[in-house]
Amino acid sequence: MKKWITLLLVALLGLGAYVAAGPWRTVHAIRDAIEAGDSAALSGEVDFPALRASLKRQLADRLVRAAGPELQSNALGALGLTLATGASSMAVDATVNPLGLAAMLQGRAVWRQVGRDFAPPDPQATAQRPFDDARYRYESPSRFTASVRDEQGRPLVFIFTRQGLAWRLTDIRLPR
Repeated sequence: MKKWITLLLVALLGLGAYVAAGPWRTVHAIRDAIEAGDSAALSGEVDFPALRASLKRQLADRLVRAAGPELQSNALGALGLTLATGASSMAVDATVNPLGLAAMLQGRAVWRQVGRDFAPPDPQATAQRPFDDARYRYESPSRFTASVRDEQGRPLVFIFTRQGLAWRLTDIRLPR
């Protein structure tokens, strides 16, 4: 009987260790998928619908706060704000995909390519490895964050959520 209890405890301990190591396995799987250019593997590690919804909310909030109460109370200003929010929503839909996420994680800004007539990145320049110098932290048993600094030193927080026994990237908190 003691052998079965010991076996059960070892199995539970192993399962707990597997789940606890999940965020790091996900981070490494995302890094490997980006370096290999494997968008299918990247899609398996990222919940793109949740990520898009979160980024849309953040950008809409920024637009409303930047507009201020004067513009919001004006009928024409409110219409313009609605149009701007819709445009930002379409931009999120167009850029939050495996390619856009890979560019963000490697420190490349997609919008900078537009300013250079879509010039490809310099092949001699080394791309930043995803999650280099990240600070990792559990926020709860089902929530894990990896924080990196952008070019201005502001925190960019990647949020991983446990879904069953697996972990997926579900949110990115943009710098303010």
